[in-house]
Amino acid sequence: MMQGIELEGVSKTFGADESEVHALQNVSLTISAGELVAVMGASGSGKSTLLTIAGSLEEPSSGTVKIHGRDVSSMSKNERARLRRRSIGYVFQDLNLLAGLTAAENVSLPLELDGMGLKAARRTALAALDRVGMAERADRFPDQLSGGERQRVAIARAVVGQRDVLLADEPTGALDSVNGESVMRILRSACQDGVAGVVVTHDAQLASWAHRVIFLRDGRIVDQTVPAAGVDSLLSDDGHP
Repeated sequence: MMQGIELEGVSKTFGADESEVHALQNVSLTISAGELVAVMGASGSGKSTLLTIAGSLEEPSSGTVKIHGRDVSSMSKNERARLRRRSIGYVFQDLNLLAGLTAAENVSLPLELDGMGLKAARRTALAALDRVGMAERADRFPDQLSGGERQRVAIARAVVGQRDVLLADEPTGALDSVNGESVMRILRSACQDGVAGVVVTHDAQLASWAHRVIFLRDGRIVDQTVPAAGVDSLLSDDGHP
């Protein structure tokens, strides 16, 4: 399969001397296009750092990060910004939806910032909202939406356009189990379209929606597994596990 994200020997250290913290230690991981990988581990194990480095929001102290075969460290600042804008979708823990914009405007904003015309951006945004079952709520503002609906809008914004990489940090943290499974199903569906996805979660049941689960401890990958049920059986039976 085509490689979406490749981390090779990646380490990240914060601070110096006595206050030095090794957030990641010699992590090597490949996520193929079309694959959803869940990352689990205790608080402080390096999960969020792994995500920000994979998305080029942060540079590793050592090691290489490649997205579709291109070494991120070899890119200029502008090239890296363009990569993040066009190719990488993020779902942050606090969602980062803009309160003064409707759902459709929140989703179309990244496209407009990249130079797409207003009409085309709205049309593309509505298609992304439709994928997550939110087309009918497109003109609502975030405070008019439930937590689960806001989460869907954030995912639509992350996958809008031709994104190659999808990174989600505890995207189901504030949701009940039904909405949590719904969000994981949407992430899984996005990856079926050829996106390389990484989701950080503390919930083993939700992690079982991924193709692979990676376990981090003290900044190292200590184990990985394929969910026993397998994602295909989870998606069978009309999508209900």
